[in-house]
Amino acid sequence: MNPDEKHNKPVKAPRIADAQKVTVDRATREMIGRAQELGVETVFDRAENMKPCKIGVQGTCCKICGMGPCRLPQSKIDPDGTDNRKGLCGATANTIAARNFARMVAGGVAAHSDHGRNVAEIFLSAALKETDHYTIKDPIKLISIAGYLNVDTTVTVDGEIRDRDIDEIAIQVGEAALNEWGKVNGELLYLKRAPAPLYEKWKANGVLPRNIDREIVDIMHRTHMGVDQDYVNITKQCSRAALADGWGGSMLATDLQDVLFGTPFPLATEANLGIMKKDHVNIIVHGHEPALSEMIVAVSQSEKMLKYALQKGAKGIQLGGICCTANEVLQRHGVPAAGGFLQQELAIITGACDAMVVDVQCIFQNLANVAKCFHTKLITTNPMAKIEQDNVLHIEFDEHYAMQDAERIVKAAVDNFQNRGTEVMIPDQKATQIAGFSVEAVEYHLGGTFRGSFYTLNDNIINGRIRGIAGLVGCNNARTKHNENHLTVIKELIKNDVIVLSTGCNAIACAMAGLLTPESAAAYCGPGLAEVCETVGIPPVLHMGSCVDNSRLLLAASKVVEAGGLGTDISDLPLAGSAPEWMSEKAISIGHYFVSSGVYTVFGYGIPTSGAPVFHDHLGAGMEKLYGGMWDIVTDPIEHARRMIAHINKKRKALGIDKARERVLVGMSDRQALGA
Repeated sequence: MNPDEKHNKPVKAPRIADAQKVTVDRATREMIGRAQELGVETVFDRAENMKPCKIGVQGTCCKICGMGPCRLPQSKIDPDGTDNRKGLCGATANTIAARNFARMVAGGVAAHSDHGRNVAEIFLSAALKETDHYTIKDPIKLISIAGYLNVDTTVTVDGEIRDRDIDEIAIQVGEAALNEWGKVNGELLYLKRAPAPLYEKWKANGVLPRNIDREIVDIMHRTHMGVDQDYVNITKQCSRAALADGWGGSMLATDLQDVLFGTPFPLATEANLGIMKKDHVNIIVHGHEPALSEMIVAVSQSEKMLKYALQKGAKGIQLGGICCTANEVLQRHGVPAAGGFLQQELAIITGACDAMVVDVQCIFQNLANVAKCFHTKLITTNPMAKIEQDNVLHIEFDEHYAMQDAERIVKAAVDNFQNRGTEVMIPDQKATQIAGFSVEAVEYHLGGTFRGSFYTLNDNIINGRIRGIAGLVGCNNARTKHNENHLTVIKELIKNDVIVLSTGCNAIACAMAGLLTPESAAAYCGPGLAEVCETVGIPPVLHMGSCVDNSRLLLAASKVVEAGGLGTDISDLPLAGSAPEWMSEKAISIGHYFVSSGVYTVFGYGIPTSGAPVFHDHLGAGMEKLYGGMWDIVTDPIEHARRMIAHINKKRKALGIDKARERVLVGMSDRQALGA
């Protein structure tokens, strides 16, 4: 008997989402409507029927031992402000919230850094010639990073300095990189890539990471029941672990991927569900790791597989991406993005997705349920990321057989083309985007071929054409209106002459809204930024890659410091960070390594710390005193952007560049004087 019948209560029908209220994207609205017509549940409907736990949102629910969960509501704080709330063991709200926050940091660090380890293993395998599917595509970048890993790129023979063999360098770089995850002594080598004053802050505060894995284990140990019970000390370890992500695992992943797959440079492609084609085999790659998707790109473009698709009645093979696997193949091959995190179910609901190939992170388990309603083959590829439903095909990826694995996957998709139903509905919406702005590409476009630095960017910040820099990252969150906060914050920033560096699903949202084209500058930017974009030929929002590529933002900030004129540390820069619609533990790790690197960082959906006001304040003012960066939470997107602009203005004033400067035409005599 239904429990509601037993108690004579009417059974409530599940609520469904109002498509107009949950997203600003037209294609997403169309597909939500189609899903509801077909009776297919999506994340948007589930968000209507499941509300978050109020105490969990505040971060003061402890469940790390069997005596809990211990729930500490804010309503129990005494009217005079005295906080006597305690768990069964006596843990205070500050301790509980700090432990929960730290475990989110550990989860985020583990995800990004394990991605990096996987790349390092494949890199070393390629360097050792254990596989012929991967080769060194960017030897120049290999040489550029070798020194940071203490690998010599030259050798002295008979008193003459000669270049070392590139294969020898690659092997030693791979070995040195892998060593960063588990070495016994020392500190992470990439930390010295930060500005010297920042490195000294880390050293003085005792947060230099020792190795990547150890910092994750350290958090899990100290947050076990009865270990670390000082929120300040717990936060210190959060910084050490987060830095091991941003300046360690993630940065190594980005560098090694660039060497192995090619360093991105700007290219044109498209974004949104409208990139799918009714008369083509549609394969969607989804997740975060590019090793397999690189091979899928190659196989799907091969003459052999294209002929096979024609034999099966298709006119070709259309590859598209979801989330950061999308960004990886987009920035190197121009593969269009089908959408971001909240659109993954909708790609299947088009009825045109012949295979969705997933690796790790941000994969809905409900994809299997949606796939049952259509012909789509859902294919998992990673041994640590399986889905329990019986309609999921598992083809495990092995870098030694990468091409064969990719051929199996693409062939399965092509074979499935003939199993499509007749009701295919692909939205018309898609937008052009220019993506692929690596640090090297930004340096080229804003520094010039011969200058080879960020001098021109700095010069335009100093003269006021560009007010400052914003780094916008992060996910989508079904608790916020899909893409609205991303786009509102960015439009307010660029309207006020703040250039935006973007990654992850934020970049996909911008692409779908047409903000990743040079032409968008004239429509949305203030006069200074619009002038720079028109002169250089760049969009006002620079797509810098996947979420693991947030390390590019750290290096770009360091390059700005190095170019001079804007202080000596990242915390001196007119720079702010933002995650308007964050969702993942990775975002907490990212936010914390930005804060610990000196960046004022605003999150648009509250972090789970508000139930412990003292700890919450420590993440703000306390972190600012230590590192120059701080956490801030602002849910209203206009106020969110204005706080960032206010911070940028404050930094401009501190640098003495807040006054408008008269533009002077420099003559030849003036140039000669400068040269002297």
